Amino acid sequence: MAKTRAQKEQMIASLTEKFGNTKSVVFTQFTAVTVSDMESMRLQAREEGVRVVVAKKSLMGIAAKEAGVPDLDASTLPNSVVTLFGMDDEISAAKLAAEFAKKHEGAQIVGGVFEGVFASADQMIALSKLPSKQELYAKLVGTINVPVSGFVNVLAGNLRGLVTVLKAVQEQKA
Repeated sequence: MAKTRAQKEQMIASLTEKFGNTKSVVFTQFTAVTVSDMESMRLQAREEGVRVVVAKKSLMGIAAKEAGVPDLDASTLPNSVVTLFGMDDEISAAKLAAEFAKKHEGAQIVGGVFEGVFASADQMIALSKLPSKQELYAKLVGTINVPVSGFVNVLAGNLRGLVTVLKAVQEQKA
């Protein structure tokens, strides 16, 4: 059944809000993907702070223009497009789409929006290969920790040397 004008306006308002509050957007094409696989992807998306939306491309284009993404031409996207909005992390939506595409032949990334600019499928795939914020934080903490732990080992080495000398003196006197 066709949507009424009011429903379309409500959908555009909702999409405009999502485009405005999102860190990145990934457009994916799903063909020959089962409903259960889509549901499992939606559950995983919810856990990772990614919103999954299925909407007409024309409505998506209008909402993108209203949200300040003027170079998105929705007519260039393939027939059926599922949109993933990464709300918390810049690359979470791209990572989720890329992982799903690896497991399912009928899924592929067809483009996206990153930092308010339309990005090609290749750019979004490259983005999906970057480490997440949490991984980068862990690497940073590890890098900061290396000099500190090295300094502690140097100080402990001096104490170990002193203990070794004292033990040798004790054995020599005994």
